[in-house]
Amino acid sequence: MPAIGAPSTPFTFVVHALGVALLVLVLVWSIYFRGGFAWEATNKNLIFNLHPFLMVLGLIFLGGEAIISYRTLPLRKDVKKLVHLVLHALALALGIIGIYLAFKNHNESGVANLYSLHSWIGIGVICLYGIQWIYGFLVFFYPKGSPGLRSDSIPWHVIFGLVVYILAVGNATLGFLEKLTFLESSGLEKYGSEAFLVNFTALVTLVFGAFVIFSVISQAPVEEDHSYSEI
Repeated sequence: MPAIGAPSTPFTFVVHALGVALLVLVLVWSIYFRGGFAWEATNKNLIFNLHPFLMVLGLIFLGGEAIISYRTLPLRKDVKKLVHLVLHALALALGIIGIYLAFKNHNESGVANLYSLHSWIGIGVICLYGIQWIYGFLVFFYPKGSPGLRSDSIPWHVIFGLVVYILAVGNATLGFLEKLTFLESSGLEKYGSEAFLVNFTALVTLVFGAFVIFSVISQAPVEEDHSYSEI
């Protein structure tokens, strides 16, 4: 039984809208305020700018869309399972690249690695995300576990996935706070437009994550009821 009696469809619409808004906000911050992106540059900040964008695009946006895909796509359950798998794979790949770019920026700038709570949680999240994806692939996709194993794994797969996603959303917010703190300590105006944008983006990230959770724990459309039972 769903934890919320309300239908999931309105929540999923909000997720889509907030997701687009979130990506636009991160792009505006990265390009307009921070100067854009680069894989190689003398200005190492351009390398770092790819980190928040890829982490938000991957773990937050695509990860959220993957979680609610069973509620939103008017497709057969086996097709929705494949979409769910692929979206999570893309999210994981972008997350790994995003973390690599943070290390690349630090190494080329002479900055220490893994000294903050944000970095510790980030490594933990990407490892848990990878474990969750590999387990899901082996048990639900190929070579597949027994019907009993799949049935027993479904609730734990869902719960563990939501826990990892909540950690990712919380850590993304922590990352925005950490970066803004560094910028303000370097002279950025505390009540300026960029500071406001970063704080607002962090709030949108939290609200986006909340609506992803609401979508999952609300009442699924009748034709999609018990979608997870066929994974």
